[in-house]
Amino acid sequence: MSHQEEQFLNAFKKHLPEEAVMYCYQLWKQQPFNFFITKSRASKLGDFRYRQDRKIQTITINFNLSSYQFLITYIHEVAHYRAFEKYGLRIKPHGAEWKKTFRELMLPVLSDKVFPKDIYLALLLHMKNPKASTGGDLFLAKTLKTYDAKSTTDTSLLLDLSLGELFILQGRKFRKDHVRRTRVLCEEISTGKKYLISAHAEVKKAY
Repeated sequence: MSHQEEQFLNAFKKHLPEEAVMYCYQLWKQQPFNFFITKSRASKLGDFRYRQDRKIQTITINFNLSSYQFLITYIHEVAHYRAFEKYGLRIKPHGAEWKKTFRELMLPVLSDKVFPKDIYLALLLHMKNPKASTGGDLFLAKTLKTYDAKSTTDTSLLLDLSLGELFILQGRKFRKDHVRRTRVLCEEISTGKKYLISAHAEVKKAY
């Protein structure tokens, strides 16, 4: 085993459920790509952008995800890579070709031996018509959050707050006004400006 292969395997052992490590390692070996574990990004859990000017493509995933969220995100991004390679660059990023590829790649680990039963059941529903992100599936996002080691007792999902309740996000105070599908219309208290915020955003209640 080369030094690079050993690095990848050790990274997977650190961040993935044990039962999924070798499968995810093999996905990389079959069609190699650059893989970076990055600092936390508020706007995304992982990232893949197909670059025609690069022979080796790149996938990134946030370091602070639970092992279950990390696994879902990893396969989500690998599915982007495989879909573009197979179907070409004219497909929609989260269109039918990506959904088909995502389902196929997820199938070998879609089991209650890999995921806790509550995540497994939520994931079964999610995979019928995968969203652009797990955050777009509020039921799955909420279930995954309970396994987030970084979660603390003073944070809540915006979805769980009552209408009119005040909260803090990135040091700014807001009021929850109106739910619009997967986003929530909120008013910033200091300016009166309205913003659409993801319903699965982690916020602190303002007392």
